Amino acid sequence: MVPGLTGKSEMVVKEEDLVSQLGGVPVAVLSTPKLIQLLESAAVVAIRDFIPPDQVSLGTEVRMKHLSATPLGMKVTANALLKSVEKNRLFFLVNAYDEKEKVAEGEHERVLVSKEGFLQRVEKKRTG
Repeated sequence: MVPGLTGKSEMVVKEEDLVSQLGGVPVAVLSTPKLIQLLESAAVVAIRDFIPPDQVSLGTEVRMKHLSATPLGMKVTANALLKSVEKNRLFFLVNAYDEKEKVAEGEHERVLVSKEGFLQRVEKKRTG
């Protein structure tokens, strides 16, 4: 894994992506949780072809500024740039734009871990 890898993810804002779906806020704009999901998706796209088959990439931290509201029906594009790698930790710069302006910027961290070990820990937690 080398710094400089980039990824992009796009979506059109649908009913299920709106702030109003969170309850209590009757506003037809993209919710922050859905925007974070789009930013994470762009980071995954950047590295997916470079992850060894026995490993999995997991999001561990997101620091993001949601700069502007995006209305229902508008397209949003998220971008991720792999800034640095420290052992199994991957650090990304992320941003997103709708059809009019920049709507988010921030940083995202992912870790690479053993797929088998991770699945075993999840199963142990589920059953035990």
